[in-house]
Amino acid sequence: MATKSTSKDSKPSSSQPWLHQKGTEIQKFGTVRQFPVGLSYETRMYSCERINQILADTQILFNLYKKHHWLMRGPTFYQLHLLLDKHAGEQLELIDVMAERVQTLGGVAVGDPRHVAEITRVPRPPDGAEEVPAMVSRLLEAHETILITSHDAAEHADKMGDDGTNDMLVSQVIRVGELQSWFLAEHLVDTPLVRS
Repeated sequence: MATKSTSKDSKPSSSQPWLHQKGTEIQKFGTVRQFPVGLSYETRMYSCERINQILADTQILFNLYKKHHWLMRGPTFYQLHLLLDKHAGEQLELIDVMAERVQTLGGVAVGDPRHVAEITRVPRPPDGAEEVPAMVSRLLEAHETILITSHDAAEHADKMGDDGTNDMLVSQVIRVGELQSWFLAEHLVDTPLVRS
């Protein structure tokens, strides 16, 4: 009669998931690993810190877009409801791009909403609904916070030779943010709809 091997190295097969596992933190937030990407430790550390700030602010902006999309009211409800959802989707894409850039540089991208709330510079809105112009203004202010930081970070990344971060910030974060700001700002112009 053959017996099964029970060496320490072999584990019995099972379809049962291994639940409630705890792991050791293998890389702390705010550190960078060495990756062969042709950039110095200082450059990668700088870019990760700046991108993580913009990433946290952008995650808040995304959530503001979703909240305001749900809370729209009034005669422009339909147009703004659709526009804010479109902008939210574009911000979600930027979130992924920035997080992957941090990881590419050897860092740890900020992702937990509680951590995001600790480091964001975008002011917290009221928990309830605001008037539509206030919600649109709040989105514009969040965009401006992100754009100011992105312009500064892109300039410094360029000086440090981090072309990838500079390109991402300029061609994606800044361009999308500027375009979305324009679309929002035009909704705050007080102009007659029928006659002048």
